Amino acid sequence: MLVVETLSAIPAPGRRRRRPREEEGSAPPSLPLARTTSIRAWEPFESVEAADAWLTAALASEETIDELLAEGVALLNRALHAQAAAGLDPEFHELSPRAAVVARIGYGSGEEVASGRFTRADRVDVHTSGLSRRRAREEQLRPQERVAAVLGGRDRIDACETLLLRARADLDAGREREAALQLRVGLEAILVELAGALAEPDHGVDMAELAGRRKEVGEAAEAAITGALEPEQADAVAETVAIAERVLRRRRVLHGG
Repeated sequence: MLVVETLSAIPAPGRRRRRPREEEGSAPPSLPLARTTSIRAWEPFESVEAADAWLTAALASEETIDELLAEGVALLNRALHAQAAAGLDPEFHELSPRAAVVARIGYGSGEEVASGRFTRADRVDVHTSGLSRRRAREEQLRPQERVAAVLGGRDRIDACETLLLRARADLDAGREREAALQLRVGLEAILVELAGALAEPDHGVDMAELAGRRKEVGEAAEAAITGALEPEQADAVAETVAIAERVLRRRRVLHGG
């Protein structure tokens, strides 16, 4: 169950366009703020003591915090995706736990959690707790240097990078059909754009593995057009995306781009 509340919002603009007005020294307008609560309504606790023991154990584990944050954000992203599809909104994008101003993990009664309150809840730091592995990988890839190079015209974003990012986002959101369709084109792009990009044996091995997966990726994409993927097809899509990501990471680490 997902509960969404708007805590503050920018006033809606008037219907008539107004001329720009100079504002010297004025404070910037407040940003819209929403509170979302992801509720495990299908898994109630038998007692407050059981809930308290679960929360204590969950907060003691970085991996559990990661999983709970990912679970909550995944539910929110499914709702946003459904809204975007219903409204034909092409500007939809996935959110991550780091986009949150505050994140809390806790438990409460039905009335409490339905209004964003808890019997007990602890704040977790989405920028440090549970994200050290991801942050270390990002620092290794030096994304700021790449952004500067792209903006300065010294580098470019390959088509395969964008396509594979979309495939990963679909996979993480449970959209296996969409991931298979994105991957079919992304696989062809990476095989062309990164052919011979690195004079390293591991690069050649991974590229050969990707080329060998063309048939099964194509079959998964064909199946995705008409219905759900078979488990082995979904596994093949996930494994192929992981190999392609490894190729991209290796190039960034070794070439900085």
